[in-house]
Amino acid sequence: MLQDWKKHLSSYDDRRDIVIPGNAQESLNYCAEQFISIGNAAIAATGRFNVALSGGSTPKALFQLFSSPLFCSLIDWNNVILFWSDERNVSADDHQSNYKMAMEAGFASLPIPEANIHRMPAEGIKIERAAKKYEELILKLVPKNSFDLVMLGMGEDGHTASLFPKTHGLHADGRLVIANFIPKLNTWRMTLTYECINSSEHISIYVIGKSKSSMLKQVLDGPYDPDELPIQRIGTRSNKALWIVDTDAASELLG
Repeated sequence: MLQDWKKHLSSYDDRRDIVIPGNAQESLNYCAEQFISIGNAAIAATGRFNVALSGGSTPKALFQLFSSPLFCSLIDWNNVILFWSDERNVSADDHQSNYKMAMEAGFASLPIPEANIHRMPAEGIKIERAAKKYEELILKLVPKNSFDLVMLGMGEDGHTASLFPKTHGLHADGRLVIANFIPKLNTWRMTLTYECINSSEHISIYVIGKSKSSMLKQVLDGPYDPDELPIQRIGTRSNKALWIVDTDAASELLG
């Protein structure tokens, strides 16, 4: 079961693969199986699985699956190393925190050593300094600055991680982690950069639900304009991103 995820991929273009596993639950199961398979392969090869988590409703449902009887025993959680792809400018106990969501959704109940959990400390006014320190942490702990897996979602405006349309973070060259100001939200975020994301061994973008169908069609089939649709820049010719899409979200693609 856990090795089958690679068999179902289709090439969408020269930078992106796609898979449509079925309905929402079938797609979540596929995402979990892919996570476990990549993780086990990384642990077998290097002794550790470096993964950058995402916020959002789909990752939350996925994290809940990890702690379920179906999946919790399928990987050695002692060798899983958690990072985050982005974080809001809030404390770790704030209800908006991606870290808090991930821990409460399932990771807190799994036997992951505390030393293996590296949240993004994005709260406070010194977020730019904190981003630099998080970048230094990645340089220290992640071989070749390449995560085994980066998990991403797609916002209704085409953003991913905290790379929002027309923000300065879209043009941050030579950095792995930055502080990015989001004018329309009047707030700061901390986020991995394109450079960091696109250098990862695996890049998975989760898109589930009918509400995402129109934007998905625009992102995959519309004109290339990453200043307006930042997620379009995820994936390269040498390192393709995988879009995992349920049938509802894919309805306009299939039509």
